[in-house]
Amino acid sequence: MFKVTGSASRDCEGLVRRSFVQAGVLGLGGLTLADFLKLKSVAADDSPTIGPQRSDTSVILIWMSGGPGHHETWDPKPHAVSEYRGPFGAISTTAAGVQFSEMLPEQAKIAEYLSVIRTVSHGTGDHTKGNHWMLTGFEGPDFNASDNKIQRRPSLGSVVSALRGSNSAGMPPYVGAPHLRGGTDNLFHYATYLGGVHNPFVVNSDPNEKDFRVNNLMLQKGMTFDRLNDRRLLLNAVDDVRRRTDQQMIDMSDHQRSAFVLLTSREVREAFDISAESDATRDNYGRHTFGQSALLARRLVERGVTFVTVNTQPWDHHGTANRLPTEKGAKQLIPPTDKAIAGLIRDLIDRGLFRKTLVVAMGEFGRTPKMNSAGGRDHWGHSFSVMMAGGETTGGIVVGESDKHGAYVKDRPVHPEDVAATVYHHLGIDGRRTTLKDRTGRPMHLVERGEVIRELYA
Repeated sequence: MFKVTGSASRDCEGLVRRSFVQAGVLGLGGLTLADFLKLKSVAADDSPTIGPQRSDTSVILIWMSGGPGHHETWDPKPHAVSEYRGPFGAISTTAAGVQFSEMLPEQAKIAEYLSVIRTVSHGTGDHTKGNHWMLTGFEGPDFNASDNKIQRRPSLGSVVSALRGSNSAGMPPYVGAPHLRGGTDNLFHYATYLGGVHNPFVVNSDPNEKDFRVNNLMLQKGMTFDRLNDRRLLLNAVDDVRRRTDQQMIDMSDHQRSAFVLLTSREVREAFDISAESDATRDNYGRHTFGQSALLARRLVERGVTFVTVNTQPWDHHGTANRLPTEKGAKQLIPPTDKAIAGLIRDLIDRGLFRKTLVVAMGEFGRTPKMNSAGGRDHWGHSFSVMMAGGETTGGIVVGESDKHGAYVKDRPVHPEDVAATVYHHLGIDGRRTTLKDRTGRPMHLVERGEVIRELYA
């Protein structure tokens, strides 16, 4: 029998966070991988019609949890006084009239392919609320609220899993790499009322390790394919008994075969085999966890995964409460992130994947315009930056303008729902017209008030 398993943790609604697929045994009443595939089929049957789509489009979300400083990345303020400007200057880019922080030299070289939205705003400095807002498009619970772990809407990736599935049969539709940290700034990557089957498949191992492998796509120690086939035959017999004793039991045979194919699929194993990449390609992304995770994301979308979240290290640079100050934190995190994003964009272009793949880099908010007394920046949600590249976006543009201190929106506010609507638009999903049912059967719009950021498609 097969099972979908991972860590022992479950989300707040009791749904297994599936990290791994492996051969094993559950109790007779347990969820088999075949059941999991059946649930995917039922969910697809219950999904709304969403109109013509490109079946080969995909999204790579660079999730910068903790809140990257927009002054230190895509919205520098070189003419502000030092307490606002911060420790770094600005540099010119290949996009006319656009400057980035001096900490982004690699992205500056390819800025004609990048679009920066400098005026995303939701107004909160609450990690929990901001995390939910950016990952789902909708406001979340307060950090101090009793329901601060309850996800109210499904994540972008989970919606895509439910509506689009994978681009290639047998591949998971939604993957998280290298992991998804816990804590209030990373709770809301999951499916909530869409069901645990649309949670991300989480790699939970480091692609930069010399012996990296997704162990859970391998057979357990001592298991052979002959024994695995014996278990498949046993499963057929068990399900035959269940069908005779439970009139509501649905015939699972087709899905049992699909489960067996997934576990034994050469294509799935090869998709995660980062060692097949050349040393030069791996070097272009950077030989660190984030760089190799970004490379893994490219391998996955190239082979049919529709949505990949690449999780970076935390960006919460207060300079107080055991947090790094802005200068030290920026020097530690930004160079590898800069190299990996630039390497990813160049690689997508070289492989003909750039117009099929939308890359989105963002966190839950930005940082305060004024440096604090510890040399750090605190939480700020009144104006901050999101970078997008690929798909049908124009590139080389900036949307919106923050004020001289990078504090508030001066021109063209953009809401998290607008960001969500744009991601869905790339995948051929009209968020304003598409609904999915919550647990009470009530239709919930993917986007209620947001609009596609049209400047990106000028």
